[in-house]
Amino acid sequence: MPVLVSNMQDRLPVEDSLPQLLEQVAETVLKLEKAAPEAEVSIALVDDLYIRELNRQYRHKDCPTDVLSFAMREDTGEEPPVEGEEDDAALLGDVVISMETAERQAVEFGHSFPREVAYLAAHGVLHLLGYDHETDTDREVMRAREEEVLALLNLSR
Repeated sequence: MPVLVSNMQDRLPVEDSLPQLLEQVAETVLKLEKAAPEAEVSIALVDDLYIRELNRQYRHKDCPTDVLSFAMREDTGEEPPVEGEEDDAALLGDVVISMETAERQAVEFGHSFPREVAYLAAHGVLHLLGYDHETDTDREVMRAREEEVLALLNLSR
């Protein structure tokens, strides 16, 4: 389950341990969801300016956001590959996290910066796997899965 983490911003320092943590988060989500071992995810750490442009371009919202997910299978209606299935397209998609927004939210929600970025990574990878939060029920299911992942990594609130 290859996970590539790229720091594409210079506003906030990124400790060496953060990319490793995000890899663990993504791998934990993929294992819990029984994704194929060859499933690939990329996580980009960006600033507010960069994510604002993506948000404007793809969601028509002219403001920064915390996390965006770009699933490779979004328009095909296909299910993500699961263990035991053959699939040529192993790349599930990209998760883009605003480090500046994550820093503000960590303060707002009263927990650590690494925990907030880990939460956003879990949230983004779950979106790549088809989770959503458009309804109350979907939001509860997704939130429970996010908390399960964080608890497994000892990142509970």
